[in-house]
Amino acid sequence: MSGRINPVPGVEDGFEAARREMVARQIRARGISSQRVLDAMASVPRHLFVSPPQAAQAYTDEPLSIGVGQTISQPFMVAAMSEALSLQGNERVLEVGAGSGYQAAVLSLLARDVTAVEAQPSLASQARERLSRLGYMNVRVEEGDGSMGWPPVTSLDGPATTLYQAILVSAGAPSVPPPLVEQLAEGGRLVIPVGKSDQQELLRIVKRNGSTTQQSLYSCRFVPLLGHYGWNPVAPGSPQE
Repeated sequence: MSGRINPVPGVEDGFEAARREMVARQIRARGISSQRVLDAMASVPRHLFVSPPQAAQAYTDEPLSIGVGQTISQPFMVAAMSEALSLQGNERVLEVGAGSGYQAAVLSLLARDVTAVEAQPSLASQARERLSRLGYMNVRVEEGDGSMGWPPVTSLDGPATTLYQAILVSAGAPSVPPPLVEQLAEGGRLVIPVGKSDQQELLRIVKRNGSTTQQSLYSCRFVPLLGHYGWNPVAPGSPQE
């Protein structure tokens, strides 16, 4: 079963039209065709995943700062990455870089359960509280080095399993982290931006018979992935992208 399929009750506050326009102009018109993804993007209230002063900008075609050098990705990229995972509703998904929790909320409507890993303690705590408050109950937010993945040893709603059917990385990596490939199930899909710290290619990697094939989807620019298989962590107080 996927997660919540209806708009969160009592939090619309006049943003329904803006969300419909976002889906029509920024997402469907640019080639995203999965109806499940379009419905999920139309359901999740993006304005509740940014600070109140940014709410009026929540449905614009741009990333927005969420503090500590991190961003909430532009709606098109969230939809494009979600579509590239080819989710049917019964998958276990790992997201690296939970940030505000917005991408995880979208994924929760498309998959069975989602484990989202965030390196920044403040963001992990905020995302965990926000997702719980809004009713996205099939998402678990963990704090840690997402470049190492997350040991896929338990399921939120079923027997223990060992691998993820889909992995999404919401930050730019210098190369594909080997642990993510190892934690990917047979036939699984990994979507990850790879390249320089200020410019990447969004790759879709499929694992079959123990080996992988990859396809380049888009040029993109994400904040750098920090961690063992990412870019070096930035010292407190240093400038961040």
